[in-house]
Amino acid sequence: MSRFAITDLLADLGYATRGKLTELGYGARLMARLLVLTGPAFRRFGLIRDQIFFLGNYSLAIITVSGLFVGFVLGLQSYYALQRYGSSEALGLLVALSLVRELGPVVTALLFAGRAGTALTAEIGLMKAGEQLSAMEMMAVDPVRRILAPRFWGGVIAMPLLAAVFSAVGIIGGWVVGVLMIGVDAGAFWSQMQAGVDVWRDVGNGVVKSFVFGVTVTFIALFQGFEAQATPEGVARATTRTVVLASLAVLALDFVLTALMFSV
Repeated sequence: MSRFAITDLLADLGYATRGKLTELGYGARLMARLLVLTGPAFRRFGLIRDQIFFLGNYSLAIITVSGLFVGFVLGLQSYYALQRYGSSEALGLLVALSLVRELGPVVTALLFAGRAGTALTAEIGLMKAGEQLSAMEMMAVDPVRRILAPRFWGGVIAMPLLAAVFSAVGIIGGWVVGVLMIGVDAGAFWSQMQAGVDVWRDVGNGVVKSFVFGVTVTFIALFQGFEAQATPEGVARATTRTVVLASLAVLALDFVLTALMFSV
């Protein structure tokens, strides 16, 4: 490789690194503004309520159906694994712990990124492409305060609620398969679950995870829409980046949070 090729390679690497650092700086500034605008956003709670309905209620169908079938599969697979060791009575405990600790927050966040995250990115990106955000700035209306902040907190509030629904429906699905279809004792199913699931350590950690995932997924969706190029192709690329980045961030944060929560 010639000296000029190495120089060009280093220049391209430096240009790409500078671009990523600039993007991280913009993201940090946007997050700081959203946090500063928390008080003003909650003073107009009607805007946040509308976003909770838009993001949460419209995602409820896919969350419910997915949670039910995840509970079916989890109950079936867990029964066959526990039966090998003569512990089929612990089916309810295994299903509940798997859902409230891991599957509930993680799968809900991934579904939320694919359903609500893409909707947020497309909505903000189309508003930017249609110069609606620029028009608001011309009228001395802060688009971050009026548009982004209510959507951010709406997504943050909706995520734990959806995760709770997913886990509850998944437990019902495990009960249907284990008790009604296979014949596990119903009393053992519920008593083992009640005795083994700790409210603070298990359910509380799941709530913390879903809250962190809600902040992450919603912010990525808003940032990608806010920084998207004002063209149809730019909005399409921003929507794709939302799904990819949000999914990777959820999986990475799940590992970090699990290591921190259950290693203490």
